[in-house]
Amino acid sequence: MIHSLFLINSAGDIFLEKHWKSVVSRSVCDYFFEAQEKAVDVENVPPVIPTPHHYLISIYQDKVFFVAVIQTEVPPLFVIEFLHRVVAMFRDYFGECSEAAIKENVVTVYELLEEMLDNGFPLATESNILKELIRPPTILRSVVNSITGSTVFAEIQGVIDASIKLSGMPDLTLSFMNPRLLDDVSFHPCVRFKRWESERVLSFIPPDGNFRLMDYHVGSQNLVAIPVYVNHNINFKESGSSGRFDVTVGLKQTMGKSVEGVIMTVHMPKVVLNMNLTPTQGTYTYDPVTKILTWDIGKINPQKIPNLKGVICLQSGAPKPEENPNLNIQFRIQQLAISGIKVNRLDMFGEKYKPFKGVKYVTKAGKFQVRT
Repeated sequence: MIHSLFLINSAGDIFLEKHWKSVVSRSVCDYFFEAQEKAVDVENVPPVIPTPHHYLISIYQDKVFFVAVIQTEVPPLFVIEFLHRVVAMFRDYFGECSEAAIKENVVTVYELLEEMLDNGFPLATESNILKELIRPPTILRSVVNSITGSTVFAEIQGVIDASIKLSGMPDLTLSFMNPRLLDDVSFHPCVRFKRWESERVLSFIPPDGNFRLMDYHVGSQNLVAIPVYVNHNINFKESGSSGRFDVTVGLKQTMGKSVEGVIMTVHMPKVVLNMNLTPTQGTYTYDPVTKILTWDIGKINPQKIPNLKGVICLQSGAPKPEENPNLNIQFRIQQLAISGIKVNRLDMFGEKYKPFKGVKYVTKAGKFQVRT
């Protein structure tokens, strides 16, 4: 019945999505955004919006739109009632149903949604039943979350590049271990799209040479695993002309693979004249003109976590900076696809010779920003 659920904040950002059947592209929400623009206020957005292939049924609670995607005609009140049950469950578990509460408890949110629907149909919607299956967040867990911080937004933009050097007209079939992770997929024109829709395999007759076979997107609904963590303590004294800088970068989920090419850049406030720091690994530079700190860490040794700390020198008499700077991290991991996408097998038909086949994985940080 219900294919997907999108949670949209008042600014029009999709901050969470859940799919029970086939993955529905985020682009379906464009119809909702059009209706939202036409509405006088948020309360006047139509609860049922028809699109060429789906129906969008929504409710608005705690400054969050809960938008259900339906593929066939169903009683709208039935879906609306289910959405209100979801809201009630979130309030029961987290005390409120705000965007912040949902993001802070995102793991429990997905667990609840998975139990409340079975293949798109309501299954467990009673609080006492769900609490036997999924324990509510404890006070200790809430304290740990508030201390360590939480992921605001995470997604993966991935590509599959191919290098083909085969004679004749080989017909290739590429399958994945976990194709359901893939979302918002776009293909090279050689790919037979209908077979992908029905079997989730790539069937194609490749062109010669190097080409991009596929682009894909893995959204936050799959709980994107961030492979490194950053501990930071940056503060400026209320009076005086100095501050403290203490940052550590470590490994979190790398499947035993090495994290290389790690570089941290920080755009410091204008009142920072210089920085006297000591790195346990790598080298750092601070440009007093551009106010940019660059720490070239290189390869992280899991036995000795890199740390950079020291004194921040400020302009004398200048007011204390109102905000701490953000940390931007670059890194690279060879032979690991952090998205979890893995090639299962590659078969060739139409030719009798035996080809050489190989797969290389690499993870690169796109925009990895830590708010301090």
